Amino acid sequence: MQRNIFLTVPLVATWIGAALAVPQAALADDYDAVSEVRKAIGELKVGPHDWPQWAGSHLRNNVTDEADIPTMWDVGTGENVRWSMPLGSETYGNPVVANGKVYVGTNNGAGYLKRYPSEVDLGVLLCFDEETGEFLWQHSSEKLPSGRVNDWPNQGICCAPLIDGDRLYYVTSRGEVVCLDTEGFADGKNDGIQSEPNENKDEADVIWSFDMMKNLAVSQHNMCSCSVTCAGNLLFVNTSNGVDEGHQNIPSEAAPSFLCMNRETGEVIWSDNSPGANILHGQWSSPSYAELGGVAQVLFGGGDGWLYSFDAAGENGKSKLLWKFDCNPKASLYVLGGSATRNHIIATPAIYDGLVYVAVGEDPEHGEGDGHLWCIDPTKRGDVSPTQVYNAKDPSKPIAHKRLQALVAKDGDLERDNPNSAAVWHYIGKNPEDFETTMHRSCGTVAVKDNLLFLADFSGLFHCLDAKTGEAYWTYDMFAASWASPLIVEDRVYISDEDGDIAIFRVSKEQEQIAEVSMESAVYTTPVAANSTLFIANRNRLYAIQEVAQAEEK
Repeated sequence: MQRNIFLTVPLVATWIGAALAVPQAALADDYDAVSEVRKAIGELKVGPHDWPQWAGSHLRNNVTDEADIPTMWDVGTGENVRWSMPLGSETYGNPVVANGKVYVGTNNGAGYLKRYPSEVDLGVLLCFDEETGEFLWQHSSEKLPSGRVNDWPNQGICCAPLIDGDRLYYVTSRGEVVCLDTEGFADGKNDGIQSEPNENKDEADVIWSFDMMKNLAVSQHNMCSCSVTCAGNLLFVNTSNGVDEGHQNIPSEAAPSFLCMNRETGEVIWSDNSPGANILHGQWSSPSYAELGGVAQVLFGGGDGWLYSFDAAGENGKSKLLWKFDCNPKASLYVLGGSATRNHIIATPAIYDGLVYVAVGEDPEHGEGDGHLWCIDPTKRGDVSPTQVYNAKDPSKPIAHKRLQALVAKDGDLERDNPNSAAVWHYIGKNPEDFETTMHRSCGTVAVKDNLLFLADFSGLFHCLDAKTGEAYWTYDMFAASWASPLIVEDRVYISDEDGDIAIFRVSKEQEQIAEVSMESAVYTTPVAANSTLFIANRNRLYAIQEVAQAEEK
């Protein structure tokens, strides 16, 4: 991995379910997304202006009111660059900032450790001093002996960690969920596992480690990549269970796809293998969490293209499914490569004002393709997909979902509207006949503020929509693929692309580009704003970008 209608009426670009009663909370025009994100960040033991996990909080809405974030800088001349540090040769992990440290996942191309020279391929999580950029320590994951089917060469760590006080949680490239001491061995103590091979101050101090491949028979495809989140002592993990090297079989279809773990011990509290035999490819989405409709829900994007919601605490040690939503048209077909019309979910579901937003996507190595973006009411229960499939031989009840194609006409399959649908709206583009106004596959997660939703698709289009209706306001062609998610800072939105450019727009119904800044190398990650500083990881370097006046004050 190079990281690598379906309705009974004609398909339209935006669809609003007439029978759906949108929750009252979702109708407010004065919802303060930034305050909700800040409140969620405040549940962790971090600074008030830190960014302690992917998308900042368990809501996964990438918005902040962080002040004094620059719109102009120059990585060549160093203008507004406070510091920069080398990363590996490929970087896909998003930076995280908490309690005076910056963390980023990459490969071992920088060779920070003496015992692991740069020519040794590893997955590494690097820790830097937030103020100076000084390298502090590294957690190293040696490559799996099974090779690229489970651990693709040079891809490193593709996820972001979660920080809470002096504890860090993340998923390694070896399929291990680990808890680390954020101080490493600098505090002079080995706080956890005593059999660690090295206690130098530049090594990570592991508190506990849980091997999902060994203990749960998970078979990750190409890479294990999940940016974990939490609620209290509950840690939520997507296992990345997937297909084999030939992309046809699922070696461990009974293995769990979703986990809830005890943060203190690493014990599995409950697990679920819902996609089971229907996994299309890999499972590289990350979970989100919120209290929705009065119920604590954890949301998982499945490798079958369904979005699943579970009761966060489970029930009697088992998973408790609340609802599930098929994010693909029923007649869509999964085949390898760009010709597929059925997709799975790589994006993280995001939560805004009581509603859930998610787009479908595919491994970028498999090319571009059709995209779908959904707004979902999370208060419904059961199968809340827009439609259901029946068979003419027994039209009294829906038939079970099938892996490659849910609706097979030659088998006598029929499609009906689902009276229990939770679809608020569905976006495939303002004009799907025009490439530049079409929604394509996306790896990205939406960012929403003031009822304006932003999302980049892998074909390089940046979309601005009304978050409550799905009405398309504008699209912008970046002329380069985008693997990233937007970041909203005050009245501006930042988005990166594979050409290494950061485009900055006004948060507005009218397209207004403020700037475009080159990072001089591909950017597969999402910008992060914390403590008056913008942190951006390009392919091989991490930058701390700050207005000169702010830097001089420090």
